[in-house]
Parts: sequence; structure tokens; C-alpha cells
Amino acid sequence: MPEVNVEINGRRYRMACEEGQQKHLIGLAKRFDGQVDSIKGVVGEIGDTRLTVMAGIAVVDELVEAEKRIAALQAQIEQLTTAGQQLAGEMDTLEQRFAGKLEQAARSLEIVAGVLDETALVQQK
Repeated sequence: MPEVNVEINGRRYRMACEEGQQKHLIGLAKRFDGQVDSIKGVVGEIGDTRLTVMAGIAVVDELVEAEKRIAALQAQIEQLTTAGQQLAGEMDTLEQRFAGKLEQAARSLEIVAGVLDETALVQQK
């Protein structure tokens, strides 16, 4: 299993990860280190443990907010899917009604054409 060195709050840590995940792990560590630096900039030096815990809580808070947004988007997707299905059903109904009306119009035109043909034949005699 590959190992990478990451740095959090000025300290290096050796971590194992799955093959091919080295860059991802390094990126996560840099992002977490940025969170630690951000909190350190606000509250100052408060000890490694407290600083790390605060950064961890901040990351979890971001995760919870992202999960809420995902749930809201999933609900919107479900609403839009339902609306789309309803519209598709309405379109099918309208298409069937239109086809029926078109068929009626075609029959009426055939009748009119027949009458015109008969009238033309009568006038020719």
C-alpha cells in the first residue's frame, strides 16, 4: 500500500492510501491544512489539538451543509421528473385528440370531395 507525506499545521504525517489515491490524499490534506490555517488566523494559537478539532468540526459543518443542498436538489429533481412525466402524459392525450380531430376533418373533406364530384358529374350531363 503506498504511503504519502502530508503536512497539517506545520507537522508532517505519513499516511497510507490505496494505489492511485496519492494525489487525492495530498489534496485533501492541503485543503484541511487550509482550514486549520484559516481558524488559526481567526483565533490565534490555541494548541494543536483544539485547533485540529475546530478545523474538523468546521469541515463536518461544510459537509452537513453540502448534504442539505444535495437533498434539496434531489427533491427538486424528483419534482421536475414528476412534472415532466405529467407533461408527457398530457402531450400524449393532446396528440391523440389532435389525431382524432384530424381524422374527422379528413372524413369531412372526403365527404365534401364526394359531393363536389357528384355535382360535377350532374352538371356535365
